[in-house]
Amino acid sequence: MKIEDKTLTNFNGRKFKIHTYTLGDIGDLVTAKRPLAVVIPGGSFDHLSKREGEPVALAFNNRGFNSVVMDYNLIQDEGDIYPDAGLDVLTTIKYYRDHAAEYQIDPERIVTIGFSAGGHVASIANDFATSSKYQKQYNFACQDVIPNKTILGYPLIDVNKIGFDVPDGEEGMIPEDRYLQDSALSVTRETPATFIFHAWDDQVVLVENTLEYVAALRAKDVPCEVHIFNKGGHGFSLARGDMVTKGREWQENPHAGHWFDLAQEWLTSEW
Repeated sequence: MKIEDKTLTNFNGRKFKIHTYTLGDIGDLVTAKRPLAVVIPGGSFDHLSKREGEPVALAFNNRGFNSVVMDYNLIQDEGDIYPDAGLDVLTTIKYYRDHAAEYQIDPERIVTIGFSAGGHVASIANDFATSSKYQKQYNFACQDVIPNKTILGYPLIDVNKIGFDVPDGEEGMIPEDRYLQDSALSVTRETPATFIFHAWDDQVVLVENTLEYVAALRAKDVPCEVHIFNKGGHGFSLARGDMVTKGREWQENPHAGHWFDLAQEWLTSEW
């Protein structure tokens, strides 16, 4: 495997970093080109969760994917979160489509995986990709930047559907545009087929986020598979015992951890 850090410039002229994990050539594979997993960690928009970054990328590598972890725009970075965070996703996808042969990537099998706040970024990016307004403003074509599939893990969809008070001093960082606050409002028939998982007892990003997004996908007849686990809390990532942080033993949850195999089965049936 080749691990490499790269700096890209998004459609708004902002630089951001990606961390790539590329599998080597192992011979005459029946399918020579690999799918690509674009991993978008959560972290409340003020940091990037390490548990939702490299471990997830490596898990996808283990299933035959090449993968990349994104460092998207955060609240402490120059400029606003949006549009840059969404444009970071679209720029990453276009970069890999343009360099598909170099990375042995199938440009028609690119999946975005967004966790928590990263789920908001992933779903907003899908909105940008299909929006004639953003296509014209930032000079991109939908077919170059839209993922083929999207996976959302306990995603923030509506920034108002959270189980805690916004910290003092951060109220003004919430976008004023209602369509940036709530990505379900921008679902269209062009939105990629989507796999979603969440925990019913999530008290941070409430399960109502997933329910609203599923309803929006249903209304536009977008293919969707959704798994709501009875327990899991928030931020369980792969839910493996080797990824439990101190004082959060609940993060080991084999039942909720089934999402990963279920997502792989879904992708296989959807490609």
